[in-house]
Amino acid sequence: MNWGAFARASPELAALGRERFEGPELCMLGTIRRNGWPRISPCELDLVDDELLLGMMWRSPKAVDLLRDDRCVLHSCTANQDGSEGDFKLYGTARDEHDPAIHEAYRAAVRARIDWEPSGPFHLFAIQVESAAFVVFSPDSYTMAWDPSGGTRRWNQRLE
Repeated sequence: MNWGAFARASPELAALGRERFEGPELCMLGTIRRNGWPRISPCELDLVDDELLLGMMWRSPKAVDLLRDDRCVLHSCTANQDGSEGDFKLYGTARDEHDPAIHEAYRAAVRARIDWEPSGPFHLFAIQVESAAFVVFSPDSYTMAWDPSGGTRRWNQRLE
């Protein structure tokens, strides 16, 4: 499902994810390399309408990974050592997006965010959400998770 459908299915978790992704305007993208080993790369993302979009340089290694195997994980950037800000993880697949209207909406979103827009050929992927989780590590730690079969769940974990 796209980001909009995920946000309707799990509004609280999607709001936490949106906050963690949009704050630093960066995430870590995990892909699978041709040899089967994982690759992790920083990546900018934009939420445009109901789509979570990742733009990438033409034929970049991470884009080639996704063209070959669309499975991926997105992880929010963690800035504090104690983990109290929370980690958002999203597991899904990347759809190679060719719709000119979506490309233009993506360009407009990037232009509004950083006063620049991609030119020439670039890859654009729309992430389809399979599952997501948010974890806070602190004395009052908790985890929230969502997937289509289990819905949204939350549990507390006291760290001693």
